[in-house]
Amino acid sequence: MIRVLVNGAHGRMGRLACEAIEKSGDLALVGRAGRGDPLARSIAESGAEVVVDFTLPAVALDHALTIVAAGAAPVIGTSGLDGAALQQLAAACTAARRGGIVAPNFAIGAVLMMRFAELAARHLRHAEIVEAHHAGKVDAPSGTAAATAARMAAARAAAGVAPGAVAGGGPARGETRDAIAIHSIRLPGVVAEQSVLLGEVGQKLEIRHVAYSREAYMPGVLLACRKVGALDRLVVGLDALLFPA
Repeated sequence: MIRVLVNGAHGRMGRLACEAIEKSGDLALVGRAGRGDPLARSIAESGAEVVVDFTLPAVALDHALTIVAAGAAPVIGTSGLDGAALQQLAAACTAARRGGIVAPNFAIGAVLMMRFAELAARHLRHAEIVEAHHAGKVDAPSGTAAATAARMAAARAAAGVAPGAVAGGGPARGETRDAIAIHSIRLPGVVAEQSVLLGEVGQKLEIRHVAYSREAYMPGVLLACRKVGALDRLVVGLDALLFPA
């Protein structure tokens, strides 16, 4: 049994993660931490091997570094970590020879959407992303949208394909990331949706993923908890687990 502690256990995602871990059969929920709980002490007292973090972007890096320093493997579901934060966490994991996972999205379908978008970006130069989340989501664009744009840009660069120009300008055209306009929608009643739209003369390709409930993320959370202990470095996204080299 892999010993798992959930940080942010009293939030919506944290509660679901706790329930999924308890029902898994091969993972043991050994602790629940929330706001005001000293994370390092919670890890030490519970003997957690893996810590799942669903908290806030402002504190996610501090939590992740605390988890590594305490001798556990971080599984970070909090979005909003920028490139500098990921580099700092990667360095900490490498120094400790400990695995870690930061997942912009734990839904398996969303991971496949990003993978398909990478492939399409090599052949269709013009692209935009439209993402929608619940009204309480703090960051915009979402971590999934930003990661999708970055991966599409990397795929283009590897193939020597120049991106198409972002048409127009002004706030209504969204925020441009990696030469891709991203449009963020925040509405009550929405869980998570993302469409990657690619176009060329006479055609449009749309790659779309919709999460109808937060249960969609739990298989990915459990997969990360099971696999992170076999890693010796930080990985970003579930691709390394779903598509091992």
